[in-house]
Amino acid sequence: MNKALHLAPGEARCPGASTADIIASDGDHAPAHLTDPSYRFLGDQDIPYEHYTSRDFFALEQKKLWSRVWQWACREEDIPEPGDYYVYEIVEKSVLVVRTQDGSIKAYPNACLHRGTQLKPAGSCGRSKELRCPFHGFTWSLEGELTDVPCRWDFPHMEDERFRLPELKVETWGGFVFINFDPNATPLAEHLGILPEHFAQWDLSEKFVALHVRKLLPANWKACLEAFLESFHVLETHPQGVLTVGDANTQYDIYGDTVSRFVHLVGFPSPHLKETFTQQQLLDALLAEGVVEGVGGEGSKLLVPEGSTARKVFAEHIQATLGKAYGKDLSHLSISETIDAIEYCLFPNTCFFPSLLFPMVYRFRPNGNDVDSCIFDLLYLQPVPDSGERPDPAEPVELDFEQSFHEVPGLDPGLATIYDQDTGNLIAQQRGFKSSTKPGETLGNYQEIRIRQLHQTLVKYLAAE
Repeated sequence: MNKALHLAPGEARCPGASTADIIASDGDHAPAHLTDPSYRFLGDQDIPYEHYTSRDFFALEQKKLWSRVWQWACREEDIPEPGDYYVYEIVEKSVLVVRTQDGSIKAYPNACLHRGTQLKPAGSCGRSKELRCPFHGFTWSLEGELTDVPCRWDFPHMEDERFRLPELKVETWGGFVFINFDPNATPLAEHLGILPEHFAQWDLSEKFVALHVRKLLPANWKACLEAFLESFHVLETHPQGVLTVGDANTQYDIYGDTVSRFVHLVGFPSPHLKETFTQQQLLDALLAEGVVEGVGGEGSKLLVPEGSTARKVFAEHIQATLGKAYGKDLSHLSISETIDAIEYCLFPNTCFFPSLLFPMVYRFRPNGNDVDSCIFDLLYLQPVPDSGERPDPAEPVELDFEQSFHEVPGLDPGLATIYDQDTGNLIAQQRGFKSSTKPGETLGNYQEIRIRQLHQTLVKYLAAE
């Protein structure tokens, strides 16, 4: 008899030990929120495929989502000094983010007020003492004040104050610069929800960008994001990892409309496996994967002491190895914070990982006006050394649709394979959306709850006046 049939919708869970149980059994100082589930049933209606394929739906997103939502534009370290600028682009809009003379950050529409030419080239960054149009030379200060009008005698109708560069809303959190086109937008803090609380001991502003990959993906931005919102796909897409990841018992949490999370165990075998493994076998498998440079690989042989676990030994090894590499004392971290994949998604398109082994940030943006492709930014954030010397952020490594993550210098081959597997499904999914005679996708109530939350919040934005 299927016991799940006698449970209320959304109550069914994978049989066996839960993520919370396993983290509690680590017996250390894991943050309390990691073992405090936050799930609610959000319905079981299909998600229409037109959310991914319709040009009209895409246009509505452009009008009512991207023009009204807080979105990460750049890192503060991208514009560390007065005069530094960064051009951020979303669909057809271009934003010029600048560091002013007093050290504050401002964001302007990237357009000259004379005849509309972009003040800085698309996709560029650099340093400039002023903002000068390359077409006719109209010039503004970093603070947005009009400072030079060629042939001023011909513009008696141009009032300096009225020709200040219009400012967009801009706020920062965790070293990230967020912008919003909506002058009536609520403060960023409301959009962030529980993130500041949950990241209180994991300050992302004290990290630097050690690796940046920017890859074009052949599917709608939501489909690409959703590929990273659940662990349900691990058994089929990443079969090489089932011995060392607890996929089906991953914990999924949602917080309000704008934040969701999964806690994905490492060092614990998939519940799909029926065999029993010793802690030493699990540790050997973790080390053999060698997902961190200098950790594991052939010849490594750590032993699990009597009464200990593979998770504990592996976490301590990671802390010591990466602590030495980073010039940082990492011994204060719990086992879960060290090795588990803990991923928070901030609506609409960004994922943050408060994890030592998985120090990633993801962003998924539409690729211009193309409903069928997107731009994937992958950042690796490394702790600033205890010396306080912050390295320059890594330059983006650009990958086209067909290029492999194995082409990225410094990216671990095991992780490159995982990213290739994740993104390799996307073109087939986008094509399948259009081929299906069934009008929508059917989601799991628990394992795919984050996808449902994403679409429900999106629909709220699109329905707003």
